[in-house]
Amino acid sequence: MSAASQDLASRVPDAQVKTAFGQTTAHVPPAAWVEAARHARDELGCTQFDWLGVEDAGRPGAVGQRHAVLLHVLDPGTKDGLLLRTELGPDDVLPSVAGLWAGAAWHEREAVEMFGLTLVDGDAAHLLLPDSFTGHPLRKDFVLASRVVRPWPGRLEPGEDGSSAPSRRRAAPPGVPDPSWGPRYERSERSEEDTSG
Repeated sequence: MSAASQDLASRVPDAQVKTAFGQTTAHVPPAAWVEAARHARDELGCTQFDWLGVEDAGRPGAVGQRHAVLLHVLDPGTKDGLLLRTELGPDDVLPSVAGLWAGAAWHEREAVEMFGLTLVDGDAAHLLLPDSFTGHPLRKDFVLASRVVRPWPGRLEPGEDGSSAPSRRRAAPPGVPDPSWGPRYERSERSEEDTSG
């Protein structure tokens, strides 16, 4: 990141500026989120919205799970960028910055829908998922039920076909619940006969 971008980050009020892996970030508390964004637009000249993203920074089931919200804006004249970051606890709400950059509205709606954040003064209507969908699919604690209900279409692993193959511990991929969850897939004898003959 350029020295100008580092200078932009250092001029955000109430921010802790950190640089890691060549990226300078201005960390602000949730209460100062909109004020820091307004300062970036009006005082620092970052009038071009680039993106807003969310990271599930907590562990599934952990107390005090947090979401990190990141906002990247640019000074259109110099193309120097500013990255603002805030962390939300389980009871915190995200103040909307769509009033400052209209393009942020889509990103905020996605954050509400995919991560379950609570948005203040913004549009929280569904964007990508049907209204009947339950859950927030980009959270770490969201169970990918399709991995349990539908069998893997490829060849079975040793020991899965009922033979006495050498045992080995199988680790489930991320998002797959333990085997006791959900309906089980049972192979019929007829389908086994069809595949063998």
